Amino acid sequence: MPKLTFIGHACFLVTEGAQRIIIDPFITGNPQAAVKVEEVDVTAILVTHGHGDHLGDAVDLSTRCNATIVGVYELAMYCQKQGAAAHPLHIGGARQFDFGWVKMTPAWHGSAGGDNNEYLGVAAGVLLTVGGKTIYHAGDTGLFGDMKLIGDRHPIDVAILPIGDNFTMGIDDAAEATRMLHPKKVVPCHYNTFSLIEQDPEEFRAQVGTAAECLIMKPGDEVEI
Repeated sequence: MPKLTFIGHACFLVTEGAQRIIIDPFITGNPQAAVKVEEVDVTAILVTHGHGDHLGDAVDLSTRCNATIVGVYELAMYCQKQGAAAHPLHIGGARQFDFGWVKMTPAWHGSAGGDNNEYLGVAAGVLLTVGGKTIYHAGDTGLFGDMKLIGDRHPIDVAILPIGDNFTMGIDDAAEATRMLHPKKVVPCHYNTFSLIEQDPEEFRAQVGTAAECLIMKPGDEVEI
């Protein structure tokens, strides 16, 4: 049975047997981080976009753990230039890897990084299927109508959605996204890391209602998917 661990902010670890897949590994400099980056061992890295609070420690983890970064083409090429192993996908593209099946989905957001704020392709969400379970990490995004299409075409066991507002969906829109995606479970993220994105996750739970089981995870919490 796959397990989901919340590292903090928008960073999650998915484990299944020997596979340890980290999503958006912002650990160094993350005030919520439940671990230190040197304590993390992974077999694969999924990155939704190039902002520092998502790309984070991806390159360092890739080189230390011999783990491949999966992201959109421009982001993957940027990581390769930094010495990382990377596999490029793009929006709508999917691939079966040794660790699981990955598909990149749209996200309404920006993507740039590095010292020169280099353009790193479009932002994305990611569908990950491992151990027979499907996780949808929306990345940083606003609400958009095709979330219903994503949910209709890909039955989702756990949806991970930002609720922080200002840079992403707020609580109202994230609750509507939950109804459109109709996952079995929903986990809020990308809130309370910084003052600009302070939110009450219990309000999100109340607005989700019976649309899905809402799991409010604290950094370090682990749940079976």
